[in-house]
Formats: sequence, C-alpha cells, structure tokens
Amino acid sequence: MTESEQPSVPLSALLADPALGLRQVAGPAEDRRVSTVGTTEIENPAPYLVVGELLLTAGVRLPRDADGIDTYVRQVVAAGVSALGFGVAPVHEEVPPDLIAACDRHGLPLLRIPPATPFVAVGRATYTAISEARNRELREISRAQSALATAAARPDALQAVLDRLGTHTGAWAALYDTHGNELFSAGPRPASPTPERLRALAVRTTGRVRTAAAARSVPAAAADHRTGTHLTVHTLPGPDGTTTTLALGQAATTAPTPVHRQVTSTATVLLALLTSPRHALGTDTRGAGALVRLMLGATPAEVAPALGAGHWTVVHGRHDHHALTGSPDDDDPAQLATLGTALGTPYLYVDGPDLKALIPSTPEARPEAPAQAAELGWTLGFSTPVSASDLPHADRQAERALQRALAAELPATIHTEDPLTVHALVPPADARDLARARFAPLDEAGPPGPAILLNTLHTWLTHHGSWDRTAATLQVHRNTVRHRLTRVSEALGVDLQDPGVRMELWFALQWLGTDGRD
Repeated sequence: MTESEQPSVPLSALLADPALGLRQVAGPAEDRRVSTVGTTEIENPAPYLVVGELLLTAGVRLPRDADGIDTYVRQVVAAGVSALGFGVAPVHEEVPPDLIAACDRHGLPLLRIPPATPFVAVGRATYTAISEARNRELREISRAQSALATAAARPDALQAVLDRLGTHTGAWAALYDTHGNELFSAGPRPASPTPERLRALAVRTTGRVRTAAAARSVPAAAADHRTGTHLTVHTLPGPDGTTTTLALGQAATTAPTPVHRQVTSTATVLLALLTSPRHALGTDTRGAGALVRLMLGATPAEVAPALGAGHWTVVHGRHDHHALTGSPDDDDPAQLATLGTALGTPYLYVDGPDLKALIPSTPEARPEAPAQAAELGWTLGFSTPVSASDLPHADRQAERALQRALAAELPATIHTEDPLTVHALVPPADARDLARARFAPLDEAGPPGPAILLNTLHTWLTHHGSWDRTAATLQVHRNTVRHRLTRVSEALGVDLQDPGVRMELWFALQWLGTDGRD
C-alpha cells in the first residue's frame, strides 16, 4: 500500500481543532497528510520513523548548536515525516529559533504544541479524525458499489456502469477494444489531445498484456500523470484469463484518491463480468432452457413464452469493415456484449460482417435504431414486432429493411407495412411459382451457381445498377460483378439495361426470396 492509500488526515484538520491549540510556526503552507503519530527523544530518530508520520518531541535530546539542529531536521525530512510537533515546557520555554530556521530551510512543517496539550491528546485526536475519514470513505465506496451493481442489471449495462463510474470519480471514462476503438464513454469529454493520449495508453497496455509470456507478470493497469491531467488504464481479462479484450480508460484533472481507485476496481470487475462469454451470449437459465427445447423439436411459438416476451423484433445487420480499426469477430465476447447493450438484447448472432438479433418487444412498440450501433460500424434493418409464429415473415422484413438501408446509405431502416403494393395484388403461391419459372434457366448456367448469380443480381438491383457499390457490398472485384450479370443476361435472354426488365426481375426476386433463394 502506497503512502496515498494509507488512511490519513490532513494536517490542517489538526491545526483547526481548538481543543489542541496547535500552531504552525515554520515550514511550507501547503497541506500534508498525517497517517500516524509518534513520540521520541533520541538524537537521531530517522531509522524508526515512517512516511506520513507526525513526529512529536519536547526537545530533550535536541542538539544545542545550529548545525546539530540542521542535521536533525535533515534526517527527519529524509525519513518522510509529514510534520514535526514541538512541545514547549518544561525543557524549552519556547520553540528554538534555530529549529524554526532549519524547518523553513528544509520544507518541514513545524507545529508549536502548547504546555496544556499532552502528546497523547494529539495522538488521540489524530486517530479519531483518521477513523472518521475512513468511515466516510467506506460509506462513499459502499454507495458507489451499490450504484454500480444496480447499473450492471440494466439492459444498457455497459453504458450504465460507465455513467455511474464517471459520477463517483469525476473522471471521463471510456471503454476500448483491443484495436483502440472507443466503444462507450461517459462524462464530459476532455479537450484534445487528452482522448488521443488515453486511447494510445490503452492500446499500449492491452498490447503488452496480449504479447506477454506469463499473465501474472504483466501489469493490469497503467498511468500517465502530467500537469493538470491524470490518465489511467485498467485492462479487463479475456475469456482465457490471460489475454485482454477490453480496456477501461479514465482521464481526470486531479489524481485518483483511494476511494476512486476502489470504485474503479469494482467497475472493472463488473465490466469484465458483463463482457464474459456467458453474459455476452445470454446463456441465462431461461435462454438455455429455450435453446434445449428448440433442439429437441419444439417450435419457436412454443419456446417464446419461456424467454419472457410475447412479441419480437428481428434485426439484420451488415458491418462496414472500414468503420473501425478492427473487423468484427463472432467469437469476441466484447463485440457481442457491445452489440447486445446497444440493441438491448442478449439474443444475437454475429457471423463475420453479418448480424441477426431478436429484441423482446410489445405489439405497439416501434423499433428504434441505437446510434451506438452505427458508431460501431453497423447498418441495421428492423422488422415490425411480431409473435413467435410470424418470425420467418419478420426475418424477411428485416432483410428487406437492411437492403434498403444499404442502398440508401442510411445507418438503419425500419420496415413499414403498406397494403397497397404490387405484392398484395398477386397471390403468394402464384407469385413464387412465377418467380421460380422466370429464373429456372439459371439452374443450367454452371459455376458459380444460381444462388450466387441471383444474389449478385439482387444486390446490383438494390444499388440501382451501380457496379462499384455492388462490388463493395459483395466484397468482390467490379469485373466479377460484370461477368456474373452477363451470365444472368445470357441465361435469361434479357437486356439488363432495360428499366422494364429490371422492374420485372426485381419483383420476381422479391417473390422468390429476398436473397434470391427459397
């Protein structure tokens, strides 16, 4: 435990106690922390002193000459004492002038203790004040821990925990992934370059932890304290206990206190739990039980009541790998927890750049796209709330909404029902038969196969015939897109530059399936 972590009381509190009657007669004006009180009359007490001590003496063995007194004070200062208390009478009628001069010279606070104040009274008052201060700290820590625990139970747990942490420490807090991407933050954002410095410190710290040979020898925290700015980073353990997936960074204008460090430690533990694979994947008792029932043959409608919601909103997402430094990883619990917190659900599945999620809803609720998801690089499509029996229909709604969002370059699109559509005019069974017949020639088209050709056609039409945007969405070369669409045009015997043909094929694709497959 460092000096700043020892239970202590400011020297000014003792000087303000009228029952003691202490008066500072030498030394600097700034306040010092007192953690213990000791009394000695030996000529060189330095070997027996501790840092932060208030040393009391009546000057029984105090040297008589100025040089000896100067040596005495220099030794006491080197031992790290906070202040020297000198009791007048019966040995000295007043504080020796040479002692006052030496304390001024070496920067040691010197207190005059009046004859009516016994040394034991100074010690008793000091320890009482330390005890009261410690009790206040414990109460503050308890309140903060209770607030953090409550925040961890909220649907937006990660953001809520950071908010509470910032409130109780007065620091700007940010949660980073291994690439230094800022996932969440709380509190007033400091001016540049503080956020950039904090991010760099987080990246360096997590990098050292990941590359270390032995986890126990790696520091789990780092600090960068400069004039007016105090930066700290705490790493969160990963699923294997040795690597790190997240880092908690804090920036403050004052040095962290023992209370702040304790509160931060609690928040770090909670954040590690919230981003663990078990929590991120939503493997609670009800969710696990529902999964077991599904695998044993139950229908979604039978299982849905066990999950505690009558209606669901389906979400489809696509990740833009240029939005963040790193690409999404379906095995990364931090990625799952971050998305789950942003969407307000533990029921999600990430497969590379693709996302599917189920959000518990009510029939009258309108889905809302969280800004946090867009900041993380996700484009989303939302269905309307449906019962469990209509989930396949909602799944198609969400996919169509996602395609519209991608085409319009919007962060999210929410499906809206419109009964006055062409789709409503054609019976679903007839429409699907027509679409199958329209695209049947593609079955004989050869590699890369009808599914890929249909998906390429659907994406190209979604992007209004843009070769570049289609290539970017499919993550292939634009010449590959041209080659595939030439195959489609030849197999179907149509001119894809004809707007009427495009319209016909678009409707056929919708009837066949949103991705061109049944």
